[in-house]
Parts: sequence; C-alpha cells; structure tokens
Amino acid sequence: MSRTKVVKEDPDHPKESYLLEASGIIKKGGLVIIPTETVYGIAANMLDEKAVKRLIELKGRPSNKPFSVHIADKSRVEDFAMKIPISAYKLMDKFWPGPLTLVLQSINGGTIGVRMPDDKIALSVINHAEVPVVCPSANISGKEPPKNFQEAIKDLEGKVDFAIDSGATRLQAESSVVDLSKGELKVLREGALKREELEKTVNTKQVLFICTGNSCRSVMAEEMLRKTLKERNKVNIEVSSAGIMMLAGIGVSSGTKEILAREGIAVSGRHSQRLTKEMARKSDLILVMERMHEESVLKIAPDVKNRLFLLKEFAKIDDADLNIPDPIGRSIEFYEKIGAVIKEAVERVSNIL
Repeated sequence: MSRTKVVKEDPDHPKESYLLEASGIIKKGGLVIIPTETVYGIAANMLDEKAVKRLIELKGRPSNKPFSVHIADKSRVEDFAMKIPISAYKLMDKFWPGPLTLVLQSINGGTIGVRMPDDKIALSVINHAEVPVVCPSANISGKEPPKNFQEAIKDLEGKVDFAIDSGATRLQAESSVVDLSKGELKVLREGALKREELEKTVNTKQVLFICTGNSCRSVMAEEMLRKTLKERNKVNIEVSSAGIMMLAGIGVSSGTKEILAREGIAVSGRHSQRLTKEMARKSDLILVMERMHEESVLKIAPDVKNRLFLLKEFAKIDDADLNIPDPIGRSIEFYEKIGAVIKEAVERVSNIL
C-alpha cells in the first residue's frame, strides 16, 4: 500500500502549487483530503465513476446515498439544480459561502445536495479542479466527522492519494442541511447554523426597488418604505434598492437628499449598487419605476416575472402613464412631484406587506 502524500498549508495564505497539485489529482480521478470551515472532507471528481465507486467503498457508505456537490461560485448552483425557490436564493445570499448544504431538485431528476464552503483552500481546489467535486466528510461512515487533520488521516492513510493539513477546522461542526426540493423549508440536519437562523432568513420578506442609476427614485422609495414599516412596527421585512446602469458607486442626488430630509431621513454616505441576478431572485417583491426597468430585470432573471411590478401601479393616481420619470438634473419642484407619487405608492405597498 502506497503512502498518502501529505502537505501542510496555512489556511489564510496557502501555497498555490499544492492547491493546483490537489486539483489535478481530483480531475484525474484521485481522492484528496481537504479542509473546510466545518470538517475535513474527501474530494473526488463527481463525473468519474471509478473515483466515486472508490469513495463509496472507502467510506463504507450505501451506494444509494448520493454525495453533495461542492461549488466555488454561487452561480454554479444552476448547473446542477432547477426550479430553485426564492427561499433557496435567500439562504445562499445570507450563508454562502458557509456551513449550509441545500437539497434541491436536480436537473437530472430526483434531488441533489449543493454546498459552497467558506474556506480558501477548499474553494481554490474546487475551482481549479474544473470538474464537479463531491466532498463527504473524511471519515468511515458511522464514525465522528474529523475536525482536525489528525482525525481525518487516522483511518485514511494510504487509502487516499493526497491530503492537505491546515490544522483544526474553524467552526468545529458539520454543515446544516436544508431540503427545499419541494419548496417548503425542511431542516434535515441542524449543524453550524441553527434552525432559528434558517427559518428567520427564509421568512423575512425581501423588497427590492429598481431605477436607472440608484441615486434618485429607488433610493426615495427604499428609504420611505423603511421609515413607514418602522412606524407601523412591521418586522421581518428587508428593503433594498439597485440600478440597471453599468456604473455603480455614485452618490445620492442632492434633490433626493433634500426630499428625504423633509421626511426626517438622512442618506449621506450611501452609494448606488448595480442590479444583479442574485438580488432579483432572492426578492419576494420587485418594484420598478419604468417599463424599461421591467424589461432589464426580465433579461437577467426571467423567472421573477410574477413578482415584478411597476411601482406606480400601487399609486392611487388617475394616470394612464405608469412610468415614474427620472428627476435627475431637474428642478426641486419636479423632485417634489416625483417624491409625492413615490410616497403615496410606497404607503400602499406597506399595507400589503
């Protein structure tokens, strides 16, 4: 029996050469012990039948019990899962990378577990492998999952091809496992994340306002709704805003600052952010200012159509034009007019939340 090659790595400043070596071995069908923030795992190429069979036999695990796939980028979840619910995107946004495994509907039928670990070494190895990576805990089935390298290598010396020693894991607990394959939250394993944290994240409503540059209209709407919700003591609702422009990081317009100041709201120091697919998909309600914003959202996230509306649809104003025009560069009187429309619509939105 050949010995396992063991290398030591600094968890914060790992050597790239060792990470590339580990990734190459995985890609070619080998087994590699790697650290994660929870426990040590055995990484293998999910597409290599021999590697997966070897992993099953090594762990003494039932062949009908599938392994979870580990990813290094949130967007990769859609390579493996379909019909992903809003609740899953909320959990990804809050806890990925981190100690959370999501069980979702698989694109190949059935279900699949997906996890994005919060560990530099693990993420780098997974990314460089360039193949789907499974990574169950580095222990014989039935034994305690290893929280340091000595525990991991104890029963696996000579049985895996390569092993990375980075000391004790940071969290010293397994990932929590949540099943969302049928839409409803079902906690299969309460690990590093507690049930209460998971349930609160899923049950918190997300409202997203969108305009062009995220410096005027969407900022007014966001801050006015946040104030209204606070006054009405409505909790478990998070409000945010974004723009469809490429440019991000610009400040709030002076007109917007003045209108919000009259409402007792200060917005100094905040900067615009650009809309992303992830922002849209985690939102329960998306409110845009113009039809062109609606079109832009649907281009990047067509699946949010049923929760996407023009904000002015909620305003009690007899006006066939449902667009709320951009006040940037206009007079303060025009800002006042736009602010009044947004405020009235926002108050009506708060009634349905």
